[in-house]
Order: sequence, then structure tokens, then C-alpha cells
Amino acid sequence: MSKSGGSTDMTLAFELSALQELAKPGTAFAGARQWTEYVGVVSDEPTYVVTNFTRKRRIRQDFFSGPKGREESLESVKRQFDTERHVFVGVDDEDRELAESVGWEYLPLEDAAEKADWELADDADDADDDEAEVRDDWP
Repeated sequence: MSKSGGSTDMTLAFELSALQELAKPGTAFAGARQWTEYVGVVSDEPTYVVTNFTRKRRIRQDFFSGPKGREESLESVKRQFDTERHVFVGVDDEDRELAESVGWEYLPLEDAAEKADWELADDADDADDDEAEVRDDWP
């Protein structure tokens, strides 16, 4: 999604729940790398939940929240990654309020998906199917 005249000097953070609503989160994450400087995931979920999700989808993060909460993570990322824009992709009013409270731009997942041609998962059954595929090779 390279737009002429648009700035790629951007740090993009996905709320984990936003990534989980995408049909192909790994593809979306890789695509975002083409028009951002840094991309990562923030969540209040335990670190292993984020790590498991991203590893299964071969997502390489530039940053993640780790043991910190979302607010502290976004503040830390903003200090560490000095880009022109800091954009947080989320799913609800709580995400919007969080972004505004720490000085990030908020972008609802639906808007981001439309602009970047990301496909949203149709329903929870799709996610279950993906999970089953990953586990087929288990003993």
C-alpha cells in the first residue's frame, strides 16, 4: 500500500485482538512493512499468548509489549522509535481512548483493512480451521 506523497516514517502498532480479526494476519503484517518503518504488537495478554500467535504466523515484530501493559508499551515504543507518526490499529473505543491518552493516532481495524486491502476473518470458525491446520502434525 505505497501511496505517492505518503510518509513511510511511521511506527505501526497492532492490538493483538485486531490482528486476530484478520483472515491473514501474517500477510497483513508483512504488507505493513512495505509502508512503515517499524511494526509490532501490543496486548495486555501474557507474553506467551502474543509470542505463540506471532510465531505460528511467522510474524517478525520490531517490538511487542512483553510483560508491560499496553499503555506503558505504547509510551516506551514512542520514545524508542522516533518516527514522524505513531499509529495504533485497534478494535474498540477502549483502544481509541488508549491511543489518544498516549499521543498515538488511532486507526480502527476496519478502516486500516479497507485502506490496505486486508481481508477480515468472516467468523470465529475460520480461526478454528487455521488452528486445526497448524496442529495436524502433532503426535
